[in-house]
Amino acid sequence: MSHHYTNRLIRETSPYLLQHAHNPVDWHPWKPETLDTAIAENKLMLISIGYAACHWCHVMEHECFEDPEVAAVMNKQYVSIKVDREERPDVDQVYMNALQIMTGQGGWPLNIVALPDGRPVWGGTYFPKDRWISALSQIQKLFLEQPEKLREYADNMEKGLHNLETVILQEDDTPFSLGRAAAITDRWKQRFDHIHGGTGGAPKFMMPSNLAFLQHYTYVQPDNELKDFLNLTLTKIAYGGIYDHIGGGFSRYAVDAKWHVPHFEKMLYDNGQLVSVYANAYAVAGITTYKNIVYETLDFVQRSLTGPEGTFYASLDADSLNTNGISEEGAFYTWTYKELEAAIGEDFPVFCDYFNINSYGLWEDGKYVLIRTLPEKEIAEKHHLSESILAEKVLRWKSMLLKLRDQRALPQRDDKVLTSWNAIMLKGYTDAYKVFGEPEFLEIALKNARFLTTKQMDASGRLYRNYMNGKSTIPAYLEDYATLIGALLSLHEATLDAQWLQTAKKLTDYVFRHFFDPSSSMFFFTSDKDVPLITRSIEKSDNVIPSSNSVMAENLFLLSRHFNDKRYLETARQMLRNMMPAIEKYPSFHTNWLRVFLLHSVNFYEVAVSGKDALKKATELNRYYLPGKLLTGADKASGLPLLQNRYVTGKTLFYICKNMACNLPVTQTEEVLAELSEK
Repeated sequence: MSHHYTNRLIRETSPYLLQHAHNPVDWHPWKPETLDTAIAENKLMLISIGYAACHWCHVMEHECFEDPEVAAVMNKQYVSIKVDREERPDVDQVYMNALQIMTGQGGWPLNIVALPDGRPVWGGTYFPKDRWISALSQIQKLFLEQPEKLREYADNMEKGLHNLETVILQEDDTPFSLGRAAAITDRWKQRFDHIHGGTGGAPKFMMPSNLAFLQHYTYVQPDNELKDFLNLTLTKIAYGGIYDHIGGGFSRYAVDAKWHVPHFEKMLYDNGQLVSVYANAYAVAGITTYKNIVYETLDFVQRSLTGPEGTFYASLDADSLNTNGISEEGAFYTWTYKELEAAIGEDFPVFCDYFNINSYGLWEDGKYVLIRTLPEKEIAEKHHLSESILAEKVLRWKSMLLKLRDQRALPQRDDKVLTSWNAIMLKGYTDAYKVFGEPEFLEIALKNARFLTTKQMDASGRLYRNYMNGKSTIPAYLEDYATLIGALLSLHEATLDAQWLQTAKKLTDYVFRHFFDPSSSMFFFTSDKDVPLITRSIEKSDNVIPSSNSVMAENLFLLSRHFNDKRYLETARQMLRNMMPAIEKYPSFHTNWLRVFLLHSVNFYEVAVSGKDALKKATELNRYYLPGKLLTGADKASGLPLLQNRYVTGKTLFYICKNMACNLPVTQTEEVLAELSEK
């Protein structure tokens, strides 16, 4: 295609940046030389941050950045920089924190005006054309006429950002106890939605780390009310339109309180975490719906988000072309009554009851988003069907509608590869393999792990963040290291292959060398090898993806047990102590930290299995949800600390240790389960 405009982004690999490569705006990528240009020309910087699947990013691009009148203002007055937040979460963190200090709110597109030295002075999210031009002109006028005011504001903002990143080293050595965790959880309960599950009203985010914490908590604390709430939430999410009943996989969030109408973008990190959650939920409750969710979601990932090298792509867009050739949110996923009636045929009355093709399931403009409200048993009884016959019908409906849907214009895919998101999906496949024993799940996990530890990692343990068109160009962040270490620890439990455990340790030691802050015993988000930003952030709060520090704290706890490393353990404890004031005040934003808290609060077991049938025995044990243990093993003599001197020829033995003391070895999985039940 010929284009009237082409800017510097044409040389980038990020699909989001390439989407803007033919804007009339003279976009620059985020690079040191770009910042040098702003200083040399004494121009304000306009930093616009978004991502490929962001609906309002596309809207603002169409209304503003594709408009020559807007571009003329930006090109004359600003050095304009476009940033893919998924490639550069470090830049996004700094300026999102600034926006939240300025306005108390955040979101994407994130638009920041900064002085030539990068310090922010103004910000906002989505703007229509007229407001955008007006705002930029006013700020430019102030910069020309009263630059000292902007410099004063920037000075104060810089102080605020540094204060925000400060971590106070906590010396309070109050024991980590289950009672303390219970008190924190009781405060959080007040925000629970006992009708639809989850927290609050609308919009509704699934927050996988919240669900994972509740799974762990209800395992160690017999709280039937909380267990019922967890199952309510998992069922409502599984029944809701936020789950793609036809093609599998989850959208990012629901715009309503009943999980019905999603913001239709599908993110890899949501699906990876939710596979782990639902696999573990099945291990606990044996509910078929949970198993179906895992299998269908992994089918979706394999079909739509998997590359030829075993990598996983980042996301699918919310928007796609409708039948009129116009880009529309949800066009790929929604149905009219007539479309469904024609496709389903004589089963349509059953289908309508099953997926609520009625006023409850109606969205807007005559479009339906499929949503369930009743279990199979009730639908089957109403229509005088056996549950097995109904299940066959549902499979047939899904297959038929999937084929029809795939004839539509597909949503755009962001096919960049991000190390941390791949690690999250790697762990999802590994956790699913542990529970269901599906060989294909393990094959896919191993292929991805080999890619990440060869193509994305060098001999020193240094990782890269991104991979696109055969290139890795951005050094990794703490998030990448932390999630990959966690995934490799899980993969070691599934395979008993020592290489994954040793690689996890190698990565951890690299993190200590290049990310550790000795003044706080926390880890910076960026390496000491990275080009400095205006502040070096420490990611603390858990979000849709758990904070990199909370994941590292869990990794260190587990590795301290694997390798009897006191530094790992004491660092994990100090990190947790540092976070306790925030955890107790804002539990819903620190649920992965709460999971780490549970590891330190109740009995934790090291289980080592040694002997010729070690992998078979480990596989048996992995089918159970046992969050208060780690598992290692080998089918021959091993030098790993937990396996030394434990190999006995002709036997396969389990060794179970707690608080540095070990019981006599046992031979049967049932005996291990009995010992681990002593919470």
